[in-house]
Amino acid sequence: MLARARSLARLCFGLAVLSFAVCWPRCAVAGGVTVITHGFNSNVTDWIIPMAGKIGSYPGFPGTSYSCYEISITRNGSGQYVTTASLIAGPAPFLTDSGEIVVKLDWSTLSAGGTSTTTIAQVASDALLSTTLIPDLGGHPLAEMPLHFIGHSRGGSVITEMARLLGANGVWVDQVTTLDPRPVAQFGDAAVTSWANVLYADNFWQNMGDGLFVPNGQAVFGAYNRHLLDLSGGYSSSHSDVHLWYHGTIDLATPTSDTQANIMASQRTAWWTSTEMSGAAAGFLYSLIGGGDRLSSLEPAGSGNGRINDGFNRNWDLGGGVAANRTALASDSGLWPNAIRLNLTNTTTIHAGEPFDAALYYQAGPTATGDAQLDLLLDVDFNSYNGNETDVGQQTLPRTGTNVVSLDMLNAPTDPAVLVPGSYAVCARINDGARTRYLYAPQLLVVTPSLQPPIIDGTSLALNGGTMRFDIHGFPGQSITVMASTDLLNWVPLETQTLTGTVWHFADPNAGNFSRRFYKAVLSP
Repeated sequence: MLARARSLARLCFGLAVLSFAVCWPRCAVAGGVTVITHGFNSNVTDWIIPMAGKIGSYPGFPGTSYSCYEISITRNGSGQYVTTASLIAGPAPFLTDSGEIVVKLDWSTLSAGGTSTTTIAQVASDALLSTTLIPDLGGHPLAEMPLHFIGHSRGGSVITEMARLLGANGVWVDQVTTLDPRPVAQFGDAAVTSWANVLYADNFWQNMGDGLFVPNGQAVFGAYNRHLLDLSGGYSSSHSDVHLWYHGTIDLATPTSDTQANIMASQRTAWWTSTEMSGAAAGFLYSLIGGGDRLSSLEPAGSGNGRINDGFNRNWDLGGGVAANRTALASDSGLWPNAIRLNLTNTTTIHAGEPFDAALYYQAGPTATGDAQLDLLLDVDFNSYNGNETDVGQQTLPRTGTNVVSLDMLNAPTDPAVLVPGSYAVCARINDGARTRYLYAPQLLVVTPSLQPPIIDGTSLALNGGTMRFDIHGFPGQSITVMASTDLLNWVPLETQTLTGTVWHFADPNAGNFSRRFYKAVLSP
């Protein structure tokens, strides 16, 4: 069972009971869903599929494979909206080691007409909640995993509306990234904002267009707003250059292309500030996959031009302080439990058999009545569905209701007889009896062999034909040396073995050469 300290903070909307900031070292995290979508009169073929295809080669991407799906929203002859999903690249989700699923959201047949972004967002959010849309997931909806939405132009309105609609169902969204957002008022598009259920929001925009043939974007309330001032080269449209700019923070090669326009050395120099390191320290870096510090106070565009941590949710104190930088949801059913932030604390290296500590921010339930179930999993990869996880502890968490985020400090045991030494991703699985969500910590847990001394099983001693046999009990990964002596003062090593299980069947064929012989088993350095 997990040991849990009582909640250090019960954090309510508009009121912080306890406020503090803790910085943890981060690494890249997969095991989520990245949704990329286009805007007016566009498609997923030109730049979205090329962008998605570069995610797996991002520096530090945790894995060798990921799944790419295209979700298409169309309208049939009866006026009904139809959603279809198809795997267009990579293995099926259960077969990847990263657990990452990249979705190209295609509503191109509707993007130039009068269909509002709210309508598109409703169909798209329903798709993420569906248990049947992607049969390869075996009944798991995409919404079970951390969500990162990326949308350009009208697509910026689509993704912020998706976040709102998911929030109405009680689902938190890890990140919303808007690229030169431009709702179209005459189509009834929703305004672009950062909703209370979004952990991190970033917005990259320009106003160098003519406002007619080349639209201008806009700043977004509650986001880290990066105003782009130099987009020379690239496309002939500064509006399109914004998604090329973001592409350049995923694909760091020079030169490179999104198949429609190029990023050359001149763009690497002009488009990003020195703080942004030619794109390597900007944009996608602040995704879970990028592993950047979202609580950083850096101002990449210069003093007074936006801090990275401006985009971090402060409607609750989730480790970054409190400020009203989110738009409240009109409704929140609280139907989904949410693991919002998970971090290892104190240490990221333990010996097998020792516990480790973690901090979990979570929200669950429409009210504070009842409990949710938490499992902490140690995973050899970042795929929570492929069955190679080790459950190191279970506990109940009190539900919070929709106006409270709770912080729990966890102490998780490990079993040296089960846990093979190595590096593990740590995953929180939270379940309310009907729905489940997953979240990996941005630190790996390194497990070294147990320090518990090996034991010679006296009941197994047997001398037969001059060979002494006995069993030594230890733990996986331990390097054990059997030593022998005739006087209990002077010891000589006989054999060293690294255990893969918990028992070593030892044999000394030279035992018959001695009138007496003593044995001991010790850990080797």
